[in-house]
Amino acid sequence: MSHSMKRILSTMAIIIASVAFGVLATADLGFVRESHAQQTPAAVTAQGPVTTVAIPSFADLASRVMPAVVSITTTEIVHTSQMTNPHSFGGVDPFDFFFGPAPRTPRTPRGRGNNNDEDSQDDARRQLSGGSGFIISPDGYILTNNHVVEDASKVQVHYGADENGNGGHTVAATIVGRDPSTDIALLKISVGGQLPYVALGDSDRARKGDWAIAIGNPFQFENTLTVGVISAKGRALGLSEETRSFENFIQTDAAINFGNSGGPLLNISGEVVGINTAIRGGAQGLGFATPINTAKRLLPQLKQGKVVRGYLGMTIQEVTDQYKNAFNLPEARGALVQNVEPGKPADKAGVEQGDVVVDLDGRTVNNNRQLIDYISYLPIGTRVKLGIIRNGKHMDLMATTAERPEEGVAPEPAPENAAQPAHNKLGLSIQDITPAVRQSYGIAQNVTGVVVTNVRDVSAAGEAGFSEGDVITELQGQKITSVDQFRKVLDSFKTGQWIRMYVMIPTRGGRPFASYRALQIP
Repeated sequence: MSHSMKRILSTMAIIIASVAFGVLATADLGFVRESHAQQTPAAVTAQGPVTTVAIPSFADLASRVMPAVVSITTTEIVHTSQMTNPHSFGGVDPFDFFFGPAPRTPRTPRGRGNNNDEDSQDDARRQLSGGSGFIISPDGYILTNNHVVEDASKVQVHYGADENGNGGHTVAATIVGRDPSTDIALLKISVGGQLPYVALGDSDRARKGDWAIAIGNPFQFENTLTVGVISAKGRALGLSEETRSFENFIQTDAAINFGNSGGPLLNISGEVVGINTAIRGGAQGLGFATPINTAKRLLPQLKQGKVVRGYLGMTIQEVTDQYKNAFNLPEARGALVQNVEPGKPADKAGVEQGDVVVDLDGRTVNNNRQLIDYISYLPIGTRVKLGIIRNGKHMDLMATTAERPEEGVAPEPAPENAAQPAHNKLGLSIQDITPAVRQSYGIAQNVTGVVVTNVRDVSAAGEAGFSEGDVITELQGQKITSVDQFRKVLDSFKTGQWIRMYVMIPTRGGRPFASYRALQIP
């Protein structure tokens, strides 16, 4: 073989070897670890890949809705003797408890008495406060909170400001109707023309996780918009005795502050789903709004100047698993009747304490809220069929609604007592009702049973909510007349069994109220 031929063959061998080595070096044979630094893994859930959604802009919604949101300023004449609110929590207004004290502006250093003496001690002052509202019709009707305008001697509305809160007009407003029970008020302004207004949505369709947009005037920063989500529905806050039965708040984390009261809570379509009402003081992201459907139901009556509700005259309690066991109910639903007022519609219909209302006019009742809402919005004089369970049997009763009276006086705490009878196995100290005990605890003459004189915190009775001064009148449906009888009946139950007691809670200066307690024998 010639020298030139050997060179050609050597060159071809080198080329073939290089190609083979290159293929080996770049092939995925498991010798080279895959680099993740240059890859973006796809997010995957149990349902499949996550779809990326662009966060919307709320600018168009804001420009469309803000012209219908108004600022409300109220003037109230306050006397020194009126500084303590009779409906407050220990002298603290219940709405101040949630919002913190309202930034009010006192005016007129001293009022004058009837004798025109400038040194009069009448000490009347004009006090300015405010909130928000929103126009719901072109003729000038405005929804807001009752606590924004309650006790106001003068109400002014500022409307027509631009997106930054500049400009606009201030006019006097008339309070058309108020409903303290739901904290809703309806105002009216007349400007001689058509006004921008906001559409009312459907709060029943709002869901946890939906967008929530709050617009109002927090701390007088007019036309402020904040965004969050609906955090929960059906919240009760216990703001006051007036609102207690009707509280059904929407919870949101959209920023709400003092001054937002009465402003709208909107959905992503710019429809009102709630009226901003309160925040939880000392917390973050805990705002509450009254559902707009509540206001929509009340609007016809608010326009007439008075809200009238249906009423049966009984107190009710949610049916928990404990009550289900104690009353041997098939399921934990319905409304347990705690007390029936003599002579009221429920009493006339034959309703008794211990009955469980499970349907109304054939509609299923799952909880207190459904019963209260159904009865409250019935016209006065409406006949309603109550489906109840009594002693394990279903029966129907007919009742006729009456007008709901104003809420009574809240009970006062029972006085202390020095009696120290022995504790029983439930963690209760009880005592027979003697004339001295009856006087000490303010127990009515027609109330019989045994009085609770002490409760251990860590006990079955403590967990069930017993308090000193409670009068146990029934144990598992049996009337109680003495301590000996109570213990004899109690001893007949086995460990682990659920029982119920009927408890009368005396009050001073107001009517007593009664309640069931369900607890498990330890």
